Parts: sequence; structure tokens; C-alpha cells
Amino acid sequence: MHLLLIEDDRPLAEALERALRRAGYAVDIARSAAEAEAALKTGTYDLAILDLGLPDRDGAHVLAHLRNRRKRTPVLVLSARDAVDERIRLLDAGADDYVVKPVVFDELEARLRALIRRSQGLADSIVSIGRLRLDIVGKRAVVDDCPLELNSREWAVLEYLGLRVGRIVGKDQLLQAIYDWGEANTENAIEKIVSRIRGKLPPGVVSISTVRGLGYTLEPASNETE
Repeated sequence: MHLLLIEDDRPLAEALERALRRAGYAVDIARSAAEAEAALKTGTYDLAILDLGLPDRDGAHVLAHLRNRRKRTPVLVLSARDAVDERIRLLDAGADDYVVKPVVFDELEARLRALIRRSQGLADSIVSIGRLRLDIVGKRAVVDDCPLELNSREWAVLEYLGLRVGRIVGKDQLLQAIYDWGEANTENAIEKIVSRIRGKLPPGVVSISTVRGLGYTLEPASNETE
């Protein structure tokens, strides 16, 4: 999952970035409204964390810019402003959640998971695809009660595909989903990760098909749909 952290307080941004990366997220940082609007225009994010006190414009303008472009990216406002009318104003303007600083990271991550789950239309944190179960909170994959040994990149790719069953996912989408700005990455890296995942999945569980020129699609194995 790829997050955009919009925060101009450098120590706080760096601390949150480290914690989010340890939790398995890819994270980009924007330190101004201009940077945030440029990132949201050109990149694809599963969620944005938005501070309001930005140096060039109020964060509310970033939210308005995003919603005026009909972008559905979930937005969690993380602000020191604790007035009730301010929270109401931002939620009415299109924010999906509002958290007052300081916040315990475990609570922040739980709210992130809930927003991402809601944006994917999930009722809970377990995604079942035939015999494959993906635990979004625990970040683990299980087949017939046997866990798959996946590294963080493999999990990220399998999770991204598993949340989009039956849909074609481009290699560029996967690159954006699992790598941060500036990380060396190529489509060949995605191909290698997908190949490793296929090798770790027992036969007849799910099918990760290559759609030539477009990307990949994950579906239940044919014997699971009969």
C-alpha cells in the first residue's frame, strides 16, 4: 500500500515515515501544499495523511483540490487543531477521518487500515480467495491454514492483486504501490516478485495470469469456481 504523507514538520514527518515503513507501507512525503497537489495529480495513492498547517497554503486547499478533481483517494487529516467546528468543516469538505495530534501510532495505523479497507469495499480485514486467505492486519497469507513464507515485497504485491481479484493490474501500478519515490525499481523487479509468489503458492490455489502488454490478474483457480 502506497501512502502520501503531507507534513511540513520534518522531525514528525521522518518519525511517521519510519513507523509506516516498518508497518509495511510505501511512503512518499510532501512538505507543502504545492508538492502535495503535484504528487496527487501524477501519482496513485491508497491513502493520504494530511496536515493542515502547511507553509504555503492551508491543507484544506489540498483536500478541496483533490475532491474538485473527483479523486476518491481516502484522506486522513492529522492536525493539532482540535476545535469541533474545524473537524466538522474538514469532514464535510471530503476528509474521511480527522485525528488530533499527538496520536498513538497504533491508533493511527488502525484508522489507516479501516479507511483503506472501506475504500476497497471490505467488511473486515480477511480477504478469502478460494483456499487463499489474506490477513490485511496481520500482513500474512494462509493456504489451508498453512502460512506462506513471503517477504515484505512479495506480501505487498500479493495483497495488491488480492484486493483487486479479477481486475487487470498494470506493472506500473504495482511499482507505484510498493516502492517509494527515488527507490531504484523497474518492471523487471515486479516480474521477479510475481515469479517468486507463483513458486510459493501450492498448485490449484489461485491463478496469477500475465496479460501481455497490460499486467497481471489474480483469480481463483478454475477448480475453485466449478
